[in-house]
Amino acid sequence: MIEVNRDILKEIFQEREKGKYYRKYDFGLVLVIGGGEFYSGSPALSAMAAFKTGCDMVRIISPRRAADIIASFSPNLSAFPLEGKWLEEKHLPTLLSMTEAAKSVSRGNMAVVIGGGAGRSEETKKTISEYLSQIDIPAVVDAAAIHAVGEKPEIIKGKPFLITPHTFEFFVLTGREIYKLSHEEKQTVVKEEAEKWQTTILLKEKPDIISDGQEIALNKAGTPYMSVGGTGDILAGVCGALLARRINPFVAAQAGVFIACRAGEMAAERLKDSLLATDIIETIPEVLH
Repeated sequence: MIEVNRDILKEIFQEREKGKYYRKYDFGLVLVIGGGEFYSGSPALSAMAAFKTGCDMVRIISPRRAADIIASFSPNLSAFPLEGKWLEEKHLPTLLSMTEAAKSVSRGNMAVVIGGGAGRSEETKKTISEYLSQIDIPAVVDAAAIHAVGEKPEIIKGKPFLITPHTFEFFVLTGREIYKLSHEEKQTVVKEEAEKWQTTILLKEKPDIISDGQEIALNKAGTPYMSVGGTGDILAGVCGALLARRINPFVAAQAGVFIACRAGEMAAERLKDSLLATDIIETIPEVLH
């Protein structure tokens, strides 16, 4: 059993060597796919969290309304607009070609964050499912993407994915109801499902449960004030930034959930009930350094 603490950050966030020339994408590119007519903020939160966690570039792909809104948030954010109100099958070639382009320009230092704010229409779920079935690069599968995978879970088997469900999404993903189980029983079930699908699962719990099917790690950092909307998007973005550094999903999940939750703790000490997701993002540097 591993208990996650800040020691996990020491190997990841080392001082960069003075006098050495670093190129853009040496520390990763994150491709964020999601958003829609209503939840335009979700991809932006993931993107900003990824930037604050040290990745060099984030590209966002969203339906037009969301992309246009996101592009206005900050000059740091690059958002590509898809025609329509949500992800559709006609977008699949664009998603795949832009993924290959990102992989090429980043020299393979990349990861995908998919699902936040995308909605659960049948066409959107089908599009996400088909996309995930055709890629084999590190990806954080969150929110609507979990619902898509739940209808065809075999597409994730053996891939370098990190799945980030809460208790109900875990049921959608696996068909197993765990909310009435003891925490120890939940740990066993998460490990079993991670082993079954040869992937990494981060169950958002108290404490959080992470397993790659071989080991179990627990994260006790966090605060009740993180019930505010957007915290899951932040977690996905932080984990995406770590995956883009070629950190394996099990370690990325541990470091990612610690960073997001510790930032939440520190921000909540100051703000309590006034805590917003953006406050957590702005506190990430205090955790890293």
